[in-house]
Amino acid sequence: MDVHLIDEQGVRTCDVEEIPALLAARHGLLWVDVPQWDAQAEDVLGRVFHLHPLALRDCAVRNRLPKVHAYPDVLFLVLHAPERGEGGHIHHVELDRFVGPRFLVTVHGPVNPAVPRDVSLRDTREVLERIRSGRLRPRTSFDISHAIVSTITRRMERFVETLTEDVWELEQRVTADSYSDPERFLDEMFRTRHGLLSVKTIATQTAEIYRRVAGLSAVPEESRHLVGDLIDQFDRIAGLAGEEKDYLQGVIEFYRTRTDTKMTIAAERLAVIAVVTLPITALASVLGMNFIVNQHTMVLGLTVSLVTMVAMSFGLLWWARRMGWW
Repeated sequence: MDVHLIDEQGVRTCDVEEIPALLAARHGLLWVDVPQWDAQAEDVLGRVFHLHPLALRDCAVRNRLPKVHAYPDVLFLVLHAPERGEGGHIHHVELDRFVGPRFLVTVHGPVNPAVPRDVSLRDTREVLERIRSGRLRPRTSFDISHAIVSTITRRMERFVETLTEDVWELEQRVTADSYSDPERFLDEMFRTRHGLLSVKTIATQTAEIYRRVAGLSAVPEESRHLVGDLIDQFDRIAGLAGEEKDYLQGVIEFYRTRTDTKMTIAAERLAVIAVVTLPITALASVLGMNFIVNQHTMVLGLTVSLVTMVAMSFGLLWWARRMGWW
């Protein structure tokens, strides 16, 4: 558990035992960051901050959806950020926050063991570094929370941009017909579409959460513009991801339509071949069953049979051509 006091002098790292005195002093902004939930975090947040037990339970487990709960003078928010894993799987990296009058508590929720711990800590560490360097001077706890979420949205935008590069590369391969394994290629397109859909879903759901936050009385008047800015950011990300997903769906439809057309043409040609060879096969079968095997070749009978077969083949080919089948 990392404890930071932020005031005019900068950032001072404190001990956990100092938290009650820092809260009572009402000097500066107190930021408590919990990298991983444990018994100490549960004890401090419950006993010192007097946070609701249900909110503490949400910090200890994985939440499938973003959420917001308003308590007296405290907002509890859960949001997720996408992280690309192996095979195109999208991990939902959770960050829980308690936003109080002069304090902020960030809790990094449980994540898939396949996600490195540094991934879930990078956004809060980046904001802390900005505060230390003087590039960010927060006046309220909402300022710090807004900076963290804005860092997440910028990362989400870069995530969408990376997926967009994949979309362009896939489109070039489709239009150039430069893929050797159609099944694997189609799988790549579906996995990219899944990534865009995941980002769109996360951004849309989070924007709805912040629309609810905008109407809560727990948000100070001077911080309401920050909530509106986050709504705009998540709406923009959802729109970008949605448009790219629709564009990729068009590429997939183009690929599948062209593939289906090739299959249809191939089926038509195979049908013509079957039509041309079927009468010949039938005639040869009849002759083979009914002609008596002789000691020598019957030239006249063989000639008549071959001429008949060739005439039937050319006749069927002419008919198929006239009907537009070939």
